[in-house]
Amino acid sequence: MAITNIFKNIVICLRAWIKWIVVLLIGLAIIGFIVFVVYKPMYSVTLEGEFIGYTEDRSKLQKKLNKYLNEGDDKTIAFVDVETLPEYKLCLLQKGLTANDDEIFSKVVSSGIPYYKYYAISENNEEKYYVQTYEEANSIIEELKTQNSQNKDSVTYTLKYTTDLKEFSNKETAVAALYKKMPVVKKKTKVVTAKNIDNSTSALGIALAQPVSGTITSRFGRRSSGMHTGLDIAASAGTPIKAASAGTVIQAGYKGSYGNLVVVAHTDSIQTYYAHCSRLYVNVGETVNQGEVIAAVGSTGNSTGPHLHLEIRVNGNARNPQSYLY
Repeated sequence: MAITNIFKNIVICLRAWIKWIVVLLIGLAIIGFIVFVVYKPMYSVTLEGEFIGYTEDRSKLQKKLNKYLNEGDDKTIAFVDVETLPEYKLCLLQKGLTANDDEIFSKVVSSGIPYYKYYAISENNEEKYYVQTYEEANSIIEELKTQNSQNKDSVTYTLKYTTDLKEFSNKETAVAALYKKMPVVKKKTKVVTAKNIDNSTSALGIALAQPVSGTITSRFGRRSSGMHTGLDIAASAGTPIKAASAGTVIQAGYKGSYGNLVVVAHTDSIQTYYAHCSRLYVNVGETVNQGEVIAAVGSTGNSTGPHLHLEIRVNGNARNPQSYLY
């Protein structure tokens, strides 16, 4: 009998508990339905402790941010350096509120430092122009090579990442400004020291002035030791020797029996020689004016005393200097 009463009491308690559980579940269902109808789950977004908006899809927004911060905009921005990323907190909000993902994105991106990507076009390592793409940079170099620009080997491009955005140029502008026409290579004038004689006294077509003042000690023409292709003018050692006419220096150095020799080319066919110098004041390739000091009287090479050995050569043949000077 006692056992039967205990069993009945247990059943009564279970029924009461089941009734309360059913009531609780119904209440939760009603609350859930109300929440579902009135509210929706969203994420509150903060940046450095400051509220900046709401998003419905935290994963999608953060993925978009990560791509932009790490890869830029596929144009000029290479990446953005930010100190902190946004924080998210799940919350229930009334369905009337809307997410502002674009505004959140802009605020996060603008809080960082953008690094710009571009190509610098340099000449001899000095930056000259800037373009956005590799294709533009490479086409500028190739165009300069196609046009055989003098500086085609010294113009290069370099990929740059900086926080300051440069002003970009187009291909046509850069090529036009960088192009340098190849110089016209003149035929090299040779120094001819053969003993060929030209007895002509015809005009040279250039004006000549005396290189030094002094005493003529040996004249042009044949002598016991052989053919003398120039004129010897004795002067004190160190006396300045002046260019007989304007021209370009094609020899400035020691040359056999001439000793220290300067040769000046006045035209393609006319040259003057200044031999036995003690000092030379010019170098090969220099342009000299008539009367400009180019050397000093000496006694180098095959010489018995200080003097200037002066020659005038036309097409490699020696003419008598006294037909034009002294």
